Amino acid sequence: MSEITQAEQYLLAQIRAGDSDAWTQLVDRYQGRLAAFARARLPQRADAEDIVQDTFVAFLKGLDKYRGEAGLETYLFTILRHKIADCYRGRWTRDVCLLQDIYQSDRQDSNISDAFSHVAGTEPTASTYARRDEQHQLQRQGLNQALRELINSFKKSLNFRDLQIVELLFYCHFSNQDVGKIMRLDEKNVAVIKHRCLKRVREAVDKLSITTDEPTLENLLTEVWEAQRLSCPKRSTIGAYMLKTLEKDWYDYVDFHLHKLGCRFCRANLDDLQQQNKQEEPTLLRNRIMESTLGFLHKA
Repeated sequence: MSEITQAEQYLLAQIRAGDSDAWTQLVDRYQGRLAAFARARLPQRADAEDIVQDTFVAFLKGLDKYRGEAGLETYLFTILRHKIADCYRGRWTRDVCLLQDIYQSDRQDSNISDAFSHVAGTEPTASTYARRDEQHQLQRQGLNQALRELINSFKKSLNFRDLQIVELLFYCHFSNQDVGKIMRLDEKNVAVIKHRCLKRVREAVDKLSITTDEPTLENLLTEVWEAQRLSCPKRSTIGAYMLKTLEKDWYDYVDFHLHKLGCRFCRANLDDLQQQNKQEEPTLLRNRIMESTLGFLHKA
């Protein structure tokens, strides 16, 4: 997914100025896909709609803290995931893909990650915190750039097999063994592809004079990939998939991403597009959101 666009920046500027029409436009644009995501995670439709409403309230309340770390959709999804985590009282996991409901890897991380927070350390001095914070941010920026170049090269060359493999390795954090089972490849072949990709990322990061040890590199890869949703197809591409107008290679990849990998963010977009295609206008939820958020608009 791309970073915040100029159109989104303009929309945010209008909202920060208290423009209710701009806020209505933002709610209309994103409420459907957020609601689809929440309904897939919560058993009661009313609970899902409450969570989406709270997400927009939280977005407005914290608007001054948003600096465009990612696009608006990704940022809203991040807030929504935290709200769902609160609803489940800590039982939410970082798992973002349906395959992780089936295959059990070695990872046992049961806490949702804050995609836009910095890593805290245990050192006692403020200056050490600041240095650690700055270094971590530089590492994330470097990895973001390196991963974008890697993913774009896969897509440009239509090498979707390797893209699927690195999605499973770094986005889902699967083991080589699990990836081999899913992709029907020998575990050693997966290890070779993983090594090759890590080498390319390492070379790109080294050019930026950023120091990162190997365990930290892999953990940051997953963090950056999840925070930026780097391999997620654009909404327009998902729409073309739904209409079956994509070329076969792209169609097969998007199908994998949606239905085998099962990215819940992109599935939420697909669900929303399908609802729009049915001419179902979710006006009641929109009205609830507007009623609960307009009071915060002038404070944002």
